[in-house]
Amino acid sequence: MVDSLQPRRFGAGQQSVRPAHSSRRLFMAFEFATASNWRSVLFLTLTCLVLFLPGFFTIPPIDRDEVRFAQATKQMVESGDYVDIRFQDDVRYKKPVGIYWLQAGVLKTASALGLQRAQVRIWIYRVPSLLGAIGAVLLTYWTALAFVTRQGAVLAALMMASCVLLGVEARLAKTDAMLLFTATAAMGAMARVYLSWQRGEDPTHPSWGPPAIFWTALAGGILLKGPLILMFVALAMAVLALFDKSVAWFGRMRPVWGLMWMLVLVLPWFVLIFLRAGDTFFADSVGGDMLSKLGAQESHGAPPGLYLLLFWITFWPGAPLAAMAAPAVWRARREPGAQFLLAWLVPSWIVFEAVLTKLPHYVLPLYPAIAILTAGALERRVLSRSTWLTRGSAWWFAIPAAGSVLVIIGAIKAIHQPVFPAWPLFAVAMVFGLIAWRLFEDSRAERSLLNAVIAAALMAAGTYGVVLPRLTTVFPSQEVARALRTVTCVGPKAAAAGFLEPSLVFMTDTSTILTDGSGAADFLSQGACRFALVEQRSERSFVQRAEAIGLRYNAMVRIEGYNISQGKAVSIAIFRSEGTE
Repeated sequence: MVDSLQPRRFGAGQQSVRPAHSSRRLFMAFEFATASNWRSVLFLTLTCLVLFLPGFFTIPPIDRDEVRFAQATKQMVESGDYVDIRFQDDVRYKKPVGIYWLQAGVLKTASALGLQRAQVRIWIYRVPSLLGAIGAVLLTYWTALAFVTRQGAVLAALMMASCVLLGVEARLAKTDAMLLFTATAAMGAMARVYLSWQRGEDPTHPSWGPPAIFWTALAGGILLKGPLILMFVALAMAVLALFDKSVAWFGRMRPVWGLMWMLVLVLPWFVLIFLRAGDTFFADSVGGDMLSKLGAQESHGAPPGLYLLLFWITFWPGAPLAAMAAPAVWRARREPGAQFLLAWLVPSWIVFEAVLTKLPHYVLPLYPAIAILTAGALERRVLSRSTWLTRGSAWWFAIPAAGSVLVIIGAIKAIHQPVFPAWPLFAVAMVFGLIAWRLFEDSRAERSLLNAVIAAALMAAGTYGVVLPRLTTVFPSQEVARALRTVTCVGPKAAAAGFLEPSLVFMTDTSTILTDGSGAADFLSQGACRFALVEQRSERSFVQRAEAIGLRYNAMVRIEGYNISQGKAVSIAIFRSEGTE
């Protein structure tokens, strides 16, 4: 990769090709948008909004992790206790407090601005993920500037912005987009210090900027997801030390002052939670969550190689270019820039592949390294010309084509409607994907990538903006909550039997009781303005118990839907105590 003012090429023996600059309007617009740093940042920010906003406000809560985070934040604000983390009466100590504080800050702001029912609007809790995703894209650009030209850095950031996995995480109220933000900031700051050392620049008065970013990002990552961010840094440092036979450059990171600053940011909450819960948090977080992932936690076990297989989808549309860049990256592995990025990528990827528990988002913090490596190979015209790799450019058309068919078939199966408004978006996405494929050659790969990014934006608009919000049957909690909002009695209370998803608690009320059929009948008998939400499989026990205690009740409405967490159809009857309106 690049480690001096005169860029070195990946590998050797590559023939020069004609320049990539084209008179085509798309590339001319790209050149205009990247003519300066401020234009590049504005362009990337607007692109992120186009890619991430479709469906952001309209997709209902997704069970189960997203809603558990949101409900715990909701309770934090309701109780005013910003130390403890709970889902109803149960402690939720899998992750530290960082994401809850961020979500709570947005919720408090929205409420202060007068937004009605802010506490049950899931998009409020997604705002930190949206900001984290946009920030991660901009930080990929900032990091890439240490390795490639400005246009190359923008292309690397575009690969991140348009990749399928980040598009998903930007719309979920979870930790992963913000973890990507902190990890990219930390590794970007470390890269600048490392490359400065490799260039032999004067260390007499090293800048405080990169170290401040580095240690602050580490603190943020620890508060978000515990020590995971330390793994990325430690493994990268170990690999660099192995090849350089020195870690002298790390002295420029101001480790003594930096470590103290990190502890100032991190320790207060950990001390408070220890005083509140003893070692329960550490046992649940480190032992019950992190270490248990060494096995097949929650049926998410898979053999090594799964992430490499999923990469073709999760990093689309950048994946075909990444594959074509791989041979050149390998040839350049001992250049300082490529060496650093591979140290960021390879050891942590091996760890994730070796761990039995596998979820697609685990490797997301490694994707910026792939994007920058790919951009470096792309701008130096050293993409592989191997036939079997270049044929991967067909993937730019294959994903929109196959994805469109699968989404439409899924919609027809779920709601018995062909969602015609999404069809034009999918059709145009396929056209741009086809152009990207047919246009591809290594001398103008940028143009193919730009067309593929447009295809990704259209697929996002059709899938997230049009189709998913219409799939009401896969979000039964939303329909239940809507039915309960029509009642006229004051202070309705509910108990659920058979359908016990976290979204039901979030969308109705924190006090909603999760029980069985008999418990729902007992709950209904305890007063007026009470509602039993009974799934069909629990109705028999509900009716039997109601008869046994002489309960008089009325059927209010029945909601048909599909439980995506369990993969089965549900039918939820809402019963009310007699006399309740």
